[in-house]
Amino acid sequence: MITAIDQFATSDPDRIAYDDLGHTNTYGELKQRSDALAAHLDAMQLPAHAPILVYGGQTFDMMATFLGIVKSGHAYAPIDTHSPLERITTINEIAQPAAAIAVSALPTTLGETPVLTPDNLQTIFSSPVVDYQVDHAVSGDENYYIIFTSGTTGKPKGVQISHKNLLSYVNWMLSADFVLPTAPRTLSQAPYSFDLSVMDWGPTLASGGTLVALPKTVTDNFKQLFETLPQMDLDVWVSTPSFVDICLLEPTFDATHYPRLSRFLFCGEELTHATAQNLHQRFPDARIFNTYGPTETTVAVTQVEITAEILADYPRLPIGYAKGDTEITVVDDQLQPVPAGTEGEILISGPSMSKGYLNNPEKTAKAFVTLNGKTVYRSGDLGVAMADGLIMYRGRTDFQIKLHGYRIELEEVNHYLSQEDHIQVGVAVPRYDRNHKVSQLIAWVVPSGHNFASELDLTKAIKDNLQGGDMMEYMIPQRFVYKDSLPMTPNGKVDIKSIIAEVNQ
Repeated sequence: MITAIDQFATSDPDRIAYDDLGHTNTYGELKQRSDALAAHLDAMQLPAHAPILVYGGQTFDMMATFLGIVKSGHAYAPIDTHSPLERITTINEIAQPAAAIAVSALPTTLGETPVLTPDNLQTIFSSPVVDYQVDHAVSGDENYYIIFTSGTTGKPKGVQISHKNLLSYVNWMLSADFVLPTAPRTLSQAPYSFDLSVMDWGPTLASGGTLVALPKTVTDNFKQLFETLPQMDLDVWVSTPSFVDICLLEPTFDATHYPRLSRFLFCGEELTHATAQNLHQRFPDARIFNTYGPTETTVAVTQVEITAEILADYPRLPIGYAKGDTEITVVDDQLQPVPAGTEGEILISGPSMSKGYLNNPEKTAKAFVTLNGKTVYRSGDLGVAMADGLIMYRGRTDFQIKLHGYRIELEEVNHYLSQEDHIQVGVAVPRYDRNHKVSQLIAWVVPSGHNFASELDLTKAIKDNLQGGDMMEYMIPQRFVYKDSLPMTPNGKVDIKSIIAEVNQ
């Protein structure tokens, strides 16, 4: 990866690597800044291979920082600027990083962790080094990046992705399975702390293309979003289905107004038939790919092109065929393979599978198990493998859900609900739409004694508390239903399954 990106800087330094709302940066600048940072990190004499936290948003300097870190032989762990303070400090505790780099100003302190401030970083970037030797960069099984996903009891899990894992994934993206345009202009909308972003920057930078950034400030403002998108001149679209659903609300989101847009790549949550059908009608000549994969197996491990035939044959779309170097097995509760056409848990193994969770042997042992002499990842996803190898997705085995592309563990939401002052007991459950997609998170709550005039006032107070606390915004339930008591199982636990059933009647 590192060599491929640097080659473009050497052969064509003025080639555009990054376009941030019209402000562009070149491959030459990417090499110059990453080399300067790598040299600085080398001089700091940090503990070998220890990860480095990176805090920031969607900017060219984030990309240059990632590249500088891996050139110096360290993995980076990205943290988005929209993260609550507790998440930042918790990740710092779990990762035990050698240092942290604040591309954007850090809103909290990190104890003993040395921090390079935005000013430090700009000083480093503006002091070029001559002929930096990339001879000790991350390679093989060494960690390239660590993505922190949602975990139970409010503790995120750090998924370790090695250079070998990343190469397996990027080489597949650049293969005949996708036939991406040469040096594409690719939408970069997903935050860099969300592994969907690797689907845009990985293949694009490895093939000399341009990342076209769409910052969160723009996506949050629909008027600005629909003014900006047509000016981006995109070849390749990468997003969750939820984001493209928002874009489809605009009637001019079509081939006439986006003449270059020839590929749509989806991952992160289920692509519904309605969304794919609508896209086909708006962009009749574009190719639409549905992909699937947990963060633990490096972004995606299956793909299928959603053609008119697929749309005609499948009311619920398939997630695709396994990539060539990967084995996917569907198993029963005893982890024994089930016949084709039978539902079971999806197990994944191959060179893009993570070595496990950073500094969390217990969770690693639970998710990465040895079967017939080889390690496989238990996805916790239900699926069906057809006789021809096509895989259908059937939902989660546990209470982990996807909402708007974010992976949310209901236990983590419940953990925060249980800590809120106005809630005696509360659980969050998903509401599914007719396409089997989570449309809402609904909280069933037994409130504590209160003096609010109405349930509306109570809900506002609870939401304000949760937003002002340490809970990620996308985890806060959209609706609150108040009860005198919650149904219980014979074991004395809240009967979440019966609540889910009632919510989805």
